[in-house]
Amino acid sequence: MAIDNRIFHIEMKGMVDRMEYKITLIGGDGIGPEIITQARKILDRVGEVYSHNFVYKEILMGGVSIDETGVPLTDEALKIAKDSDSVLLGAVGGNVGQSNWYSLPPHLRPEAGLLAIRKGLKLFANIRPAILFDELKGACPLKEDIIGDGFDLVVMRELTGGLYFGDRSTVTENGVRKATDTLVYDENEIRRIARRGFDIARKRRKKVCSVDKANVLDSSRLWRTVIEEVAKDYPDVELSHMLVDNCAMQLVRDPKQFDVILTENMFGDILSDEASMITGSIGMLPSASLGEKKLGLYEPSHGSAPDIAGQDKANPIATILSAAMMLRYSFDLEEEADKVEEAVRSVLKDGNRTIDIMSEGMKLVGTNEMGDLIASYI
Repeated sequence: MAIDNRIFHIEMKGMVDRMEYKITLIGGDGIGPEIITQARKILDRVGEVYSHNFVYKEILMGGVSIDETGVPLTDEALKIAKDSDSVLLGAVGGNVGQSNWYSLPPHLRPEAGLLAIRKGLKLFANIRPAILFDELKGACPLKEDIIGDGFDLVVMRELTGGLYFGDRSTVTENGVRKATDTLVYDENEIRRIARRGFDIARKRRKKVCSVDKANVLDSSRLWRTVIEEVAKDYPDVELSHMLVDNCAMQLVRDPKQFDVILTENMFGDILSDEASMITGSIGMLPSASLGEKKLGLYEPSHGSAPDIAGQDKANPIATILSAAMMLRYSFDLEEEADKVEEAVRSVLKDGNRTIDIMSEGMKLVGTNEMGDLIASYI
């Protein structure tokens, strides 16, 4: 009987190890299908090494969906995404001046599909890491004494509230045109993004810098109050506050001081773009959009680059790192995510570069070869 029990436990362990994860893949437009192919290659390799089963379903979104169905995202495609464990996106859109997609009404253009899927999946937290790899320090616009040993930070941006979603109007009063935009946050919106930020800090260096404009704005004063309330549930995470104008300055003065920057929609929009520029290459930057549950949307921060589509020139690293974020935040596969990120670093350390990050003395590789090389290190 004892032997049977041991066999039973071994079999159960095998079942636990071979977890199945349902992933919706969206190639999208331009270079999207090429970089998604490389990310899938990496995920398949992770599955082989760690005995996971990744099951994929592909859907259309963006311009390719418009061409096929007349809309940037169909209800059927959205349902498939909702029924999955996570979504991995390449890119959507094209050149505005060269594509018929942009002669359509705004709600039928490629990017409307992205807004629709974020809304449909109820995603309110946008995460954009900004990491300066040692091997790419030469591309950073900051001085070497500022860069030091590099930096690794995350901007956590509230995605569905604030100025971008408040009431707005443009009127003419007494012959004078006047525009109004309303910045509104309630405590529940602030609390849920705060919890996401503190949860992610626990997976990193346990530091949260909450950014606001509490010296001027009522919405920021409420933001700061609620953040401090949430912080009481995370005694292991260090909380600091910073005004947004100071944060913008500190990002170029001493970026390595930051771990997780937690902020509202408009501030996060601006600060995440600033953070991406100081890494030297937007082609290296992943991102994630999360909701209340584990289901998330993961995508590179760059666009669809239609001018180089189909030429084996695209840098797949941002998409591969987005897949690593998916492993970490949606699937809780921390070791596997670390392994993917280590593989990227190893390939760069060996001198391999796609054309966008190419420098003298390095080896130029294409999209497919870069994917193969990263997979070989896992």
